[in-house]
Amino acid sequence: MTPEDAIIATADRIAELLKAGAAPHTPLRGAEWTVGEAAAHLALAGKLMADIGAGADRPYGNGTPSGLAAANRAALAVFPQRDPAVLGAEIAAGARDFVAAAARRSPREEVVTPMGPMNMATLGSYLLTHLLGHGYDIAVALRGPHMVNREVVAFTLPFMRLAMPRVVNAGAADHHACYLLRIGSDRFAVTFADGVPTVSDAPPRRPDCTIAIDPVAFLLLALGRWTAPTAMARAKVVTWGRKPWLGLRFPLLFTAP
Repeated sequence: MTPEDAIIATADRIAELLKAGAAPHTPLRGAEWTVGEAAAHLALAGKLMADIGAGADRPYGNGTPSGLAAANRAALAVFPQRDPAVLGAEIAAGARDFVAAAARRSPREEVVTPMGPMNMATLGSYLLTHLLGHGYDIAVALRGPHMVNREVVAFTLPFMRLAMPRVVNAGAADHHACYLLRIGSDRFAVTFADGVPTVSDAPPRRPDCTIAIDPVAFLLLALGRWTAPTAMARAKVVTWGRKPWLGLRFPLLFTAP
């Protein structure tokens, strides 16, 4: 499977859920949105990403989690479509439009996105992460199978690595620590100095805390769908090192994008 395959397959899984008699007013668990609103957001976001991928200038929010939330509310307010089947088709079409646009550009070409500058390959990772997060919510609300699995999570890591320094919250103020993350077969380090994180392939010094986590648990935890205690209770994460207790604090240092 390629990242492009993952984007299309994930969008198609969401579309399947939405056309199977889905009720648009079904509330999402732990969120203010309904299934219809989440589907509308995904349809709008897919069009936005495809436009950016095609070279269009599409300002959207200010790059912060609160700014993106405000932009999302404004976009939904002027987009009344809530029919799940219609929106599912638009989500699937948007994914294909993005993949087609990306195929015409270099993966290393830089673009400006709602989460700041990134290259085209990372923009694809961003789109996949976005589809997986909201697709998971829709699947849980509709009591259907979700589409988050180990293989597709690997393709979200380029975006997750880039996004971490951009979504640090006040809980990281003055924080100093070096973390090594082991996500399935993937490894990278996150080192905080005065509350500012740097992401690198290898830790610059001996890690204070190593976090070994199942890839699915990592994504759901990073996107705020699971909590650290939930992941630990399900035996999906193990921490060790000089300060293993920092593992519980790590997800609290960020606001989910």
